[in-house]
This record gives sequence, structure tokens and C-alpha cells, in this order.
Amino acid sequence: MPGKHARKALMDTLDLARWQFAITTVYHFFFVPVTISLVAITAGLQTAWYRTGKDKYLRLTKFYGKLFLINIAMGVVTGLVQEFQFGMNWSDYSRFVGDVFGAPLALEGLLAFFLESTFIGLWIFGWDRLPKKVHLACIWMVVLGTQLSAYFILAANSWMQNPVGFRYNAERGRAELTDIWAVLTNKVVLVTYPHTIFAAFMVGGAFVAGVAIWHLVRRPGVDTGAFRTALRLGAVIVIAAGAGVAISGDQQGKVMTEVQPMKMAAAEALYESEKPASFSILTVGTLDGSRELYSVKVPYLLSFLATGHFQGEVQGINPLQQSYEKLYGPGSYKPNIPLTYWTFRLMIGVGMTSAALAVLLLWATRRGRAPNRLLVWLALPLPLLPLFANVFGWVFTETGRQPWLVFGLLPTSAGVSPGTTSGEVLTSLIGFTVLYGVLAIVETKLMFRTIRGGLAGTSPEPDQPDQPDAAGKPLSFAY
Repeated sequence: MPGKHARKALMDTLDLARWQFAITTVYHFFFVPVTISLVAITAGLQTAWYRTGKDKYLRLTKFYGKLFLINIAMGVVTGLVQEFQFGMNWSDYSRFVGDVFGAPLALEGLLAFFLESTFIGLWIFGWDRLPKKVHLACIWMVVLGTQLSAYFILAANSWMQNPVGFRYNAERGRAELTDIWAVLTNKVVLVTYPHTIFAAFMVGGAFVAGVAIWHLVRRPGVDTGAFRTALRLGAVIVIAAGAGVAISGDQQGKVMTEVQPMKMAAAEALYESEKPASFSILTVGTLDGSRELYSVKVPYLLSFLATGHFQGEVQGINPLQQSYEKLYGPGSYKPNIPLTYWTFRLMIGVGMTSAALAVLLLWATRRGRAPNRLLVWLALPLPLLPLFANVFGWVFTETGRQPWLVFGLLPTSAGVSPGTTSGEVLTSLIGFTVLYGVLAIVETKLMFRTIRGGLAGTSPEPDQPDQPDAAGKPLSFAY
């Protein structure tokens, strides 16, 4: 009987720890795609100003740059919590992966974050101090830092999906790094990185366009030319990035089928192997996700998505479960089928809807047309749609790997901190949730206040720091 109570307490702690990590991680991820894309868009706008000298590009640079800084500040604060999570609730996981994760995460902190933090400071305070070309280079160095940061973090995550470049030390019960280059060139990260970056640019483009719509419709005649440029630029970015997401996602699906066939089977609720395999538009299964009851399918499509051939075989959940039991021992190796199935479709469906709305915006504003007042209703949902598509994608990626923390090596149940109680986890869960709720209010107020403030007045070029404005004071840019 004590053994039964101990197992129940462990499951309670494990479930609470998973909920806490999910809440804090998803909340942090809200800021990640906006940061990755908005800094690059800001750099592009500043480059356009540098090359053309047009005032609208300078004002848009400062406007969207300020929104970027608000977002990255909140992203850094919430991101720090992720580091504490590993030691608080997942110490056995940290011990197992620490030797492997140490290299890419150290590169992220020492190289990528160093670039971001250093050159953000130079960019903020260098408007009236640095030469124009040098100041522009600073924001592009921030872009480079964000890209490197994303790559190193995705390399660590991809190792959890497809462990490579390591050996298992049975005496210490941990994985030990043997080939950092194998980790950094993991086939999973090579397809996940472009997919993630393109998806982030869908979010950034939609954010730029959504803010521009609000100003064009709610404040007609105020900076119309600048915000019209921003609207159409944002829409083009969403469409182009959407095409990139589709192409990279196709490659990612094939790699996923190769290294994690159960995840692909769960994504399609494919219980039995099929050759050729059909893609299900809609599937209704039993409540426990054990079998299919009804499905609407497109013939041959899943075979092509998974293997690149219309006649390719895709393994089903049930035969994979049997093979995993032989390989890893008794137990269930199925993820939550309804969750993986629907998050996969929501990721695709919501992302495609975002691209369709971007096409609508371009059509509605063609040949100098002003946006219709009905389009103001797109201002709020447009940025949120690709953001939620990103979140659905990551929920699918992480839950589809279950019951593994590190696929084929470390079960999720073996990664939780052994000395942590459910009461301790519940207390920190409530604390983080309340804190993040407060931060959400702060973030929202700062964003809306800045958006309502609109574009700032014209500033002199950085090469001319002492040129006075109408009030006789040097113009500078600071937050």
C-alpha cells in the first residue's frame, strides 16, 4: 500500500510539474516569434531609410523599434524562469542532459545573448552619437544575435527529438557529449530552424500590418502614407513567410516520420499502417484515443507528406506500440492522440487563415485604395492568428514526443526532481501564474499606449547630432 501511495504522489507531482512548465513555457513563447521577426523588420525599415532618406521609414523604424524593445524586455524576464524550472522540478532531467545541453546553451548565452544585449544598448543610445552606417550595423548585429540564439536553443530541443553526438554513461546514468558538431547539425534542427523562423515572420508581419490597419482606419489622415507602407509590407511578409512555412514544414514532416514515426502517426490519428496512406481532414475517435470511429480523408496525401511518394507506407499507432514494447519494455508509448491530432490541424488551419487574410489586405489596399472600416476588425485577430498557430505547433511538437523527455532514452516520469513534493510545485505554479498575469497586464498596457501614441516627429540623421529642432534642442531617440 505505501508503494501505491508513493506512485500516486509521484504522478501528482509529475502532472503539476508538467503543467507548470507548460504554462511558463507557452507564456514565454508568446514573446519569442515577435522578437525574432520584429527586430529584423525594424532593421529592414532602418535600411530603407538609410538608402532612400525618406522620413517615413525613419519614423516607422522608431515606432516599431520601440514596440520590439518592450517585447524583448518582457521576453527576457519570462525566459529566465525557464532556467530555474530545470533545477526546481526537473533535476533528474537536468542531470541526464546537462553535459549535452551545456555546449549549445553556453553558446546561446555567451555569444548570441552577448550580441543582442550589447548592440541593443548601442542602438538605443546611439541615434545621436554614432555614424549613420555604424548605427545601422548595430541593429543588424541584434538580428544576428536573435538568429543565433534561436538556432542554439532549437539545437538543444532537437536533441531531445533525435539524440545524436553522445554516449550513454550507465555508471552515472547520464548522456555525455561526444560530438558537438553532430548536435549542431542534427537533421531535426536543420529543418526545424527555418520552419520556426518563417513562422516567426508570419507573426511579425501580421503584427506590423495589424497595427497599421488600426491607425489607418481609426485615425484617417494621420501618417497615412507611412502606415499604408507598413500595412502592405506586413502583408507581403506574412504571405512570403507563409510560403516558407509550407515548404519547410513539408521537409520537417518527412524528417519527423523518419526519427519519430509515432508522432506522425498520432498527428494523423492513423491507428493501422497504410500504403498508400490518406490524410484525414476530420477524424472522430474514442475518448481514450484508442481507435478511430469516423474520418474524412484525402487519398494518397499523407504518404506524400510523410515519405515524398504517393505510394509510400506510413506506420500506424498500434504496430508502432507493439514494436516499442519489444524495444523498450511494457508500457504505453502513445502520446495524447486527440491533443496531437487537433493541435497539428489547428497549426495548419490557423496559419493558412493568416496568409489568406494577408492576401485580402493586399487586395483591399491595391492601387492606392484606403482600407475599408470593416478591416479594422482584422487589426486585433490578425497578429494573434499566426501567434496561436506557432503555439499550437510547439504544443504538438512537445506533446507528440511523449512519453519521452529525450526520445528513446529518458521517459518524462524519470525526469522530475525526486525530492520535490506536489505541494511545493503547486505553490510555485500558483505564484508563477499570478506573476505572469500581472506581467501580461503590464505588457498589454505598454504596447497599447505606444501603439496609440503613433509615429514620433522627424529626427535628424545620426551623422548630424547637433542639428536643433524647432525648440532649439538637439533631437535624440530614447525609450
